[in-house]
Amino acid sequence: MAPSQGQPTTECLLTAQKANRILGCIKRSVTTTLREVIPHLYSALVRPHLEYCIQLWGSQYKKDMDLLERVQRRASKMIRGLEHLSCEDRLRELGLFSLEKRRLRGDLRAAFQYLEEAYKKAGEGLLTRAWSDRTRGNGLKLKEGRFT
Repeated sequence: MAPSQGQPTTECLLTAQKANRILGCIKRSVTTTLREVIPHLYSALVRPHLEYCIQLWGSQYKKDMDLLERVQRRASKMIRGLEHLSCEDRLRELGLFSLEKRRLRGDLRAAFQYLEEAYKKAGEGLLTRAWSDRTRGNGLKLKEGRFT
């Protein structure tokens, strides 16, 4: 079902709600807001929900991506001493990447595995490898094709 103008998709709404509930539980139950504790709890308990099957139903709408990124911003604001920094600076300080960069990394990993023929049957004809007998470079180059 396509979202109406400006509305996030149902999958992203449900995912963000679940992640926010878990984040709320962390906030209520953990007495410390130190940088050694919260990022580990976020990475273990919240982020997997934000990234689950993202390559399959990966959002193509800006509204969806903003909704999921808002959960990560909320988590990074919980850490004492980093409240005054911008979101990008907080993530850099914590050694975390934005969800958008992690999605891109997952997409690149999936494309590489496809090229390595890990998904031989599932993606047949999706991408075409450009074969070359040159000795320089790698053999994992994509051939430009036309899509209909």
